[in-house]
This record gives sequence, C-alpha cells and structure tokens, in this order.
Amino acid sequence: MYIYNVTTNIEEAIHQEWLRWMNEIHIPKILATGKFLNAKMTKVMVEEEMGGVTYSVQYTTVDKETLDRYYDEDQPRLHDDEQKKFPNKFVSFSTELKIISEH
Repeated sequence: MYIYNVTTNIEEAIHQEWLRWMNEIHIPKILATGKFLNAKMTKVMVEEEMGGVTYSVQYTTVDKETLDRYYDEDQPRLHDDEQKKFPNKFVSFSTELKIISEH
C-alpha cells in the first residue's frame, strides 16, 4: 500500500472556501479516478512563518503502479483545476509514502 500525501499552505483569507472546495469537489474527483481507496484530510498544527493555514491530504492506493497511472492520466488535469480556482493563493508539495506496517 502507498500513500500519496499532498501538503498545502493556503492563504488564510480564502482557506474556508478552499477547504469547502476540497471536500465537496476536488477530493471526490480524485477518488472518482478509481485509483485510490480513501482519502484523509488533516490540518497541520504548526504556525507558518509565511502565514496561511496548512493542510495535508493523504490518498491511499494499492501500489506504486496505480499511483504512477494517476500521475500520467489524472494528476495534471486535477492540479490545473486547483491552479485555476485559486491562482497564486497556495503552495503545495507532494510526497509518496510506502506503508510498512499498521498496528
């Protein structure tokens, strides 16, 4: 199992709108690709020097191949949607995590 983790810092003035959009539109679209089993959104409990509010969304997938297919087939379009909706209002980065064990 793999986790595709996307961490985003969004401007405080629009973070409620972004949060609503993520929960109602963006995350459901990513799950609708059929490449992820579930998603979990968390708020990162840190005060950023640059300001804003930071969130992490973790999408669980079965293997690296499925994640690579997401990158090739879906990620550019879905990333563009976010860029168009909230231009210059956020910064984000992604990481890949391989689940070693669960307890």
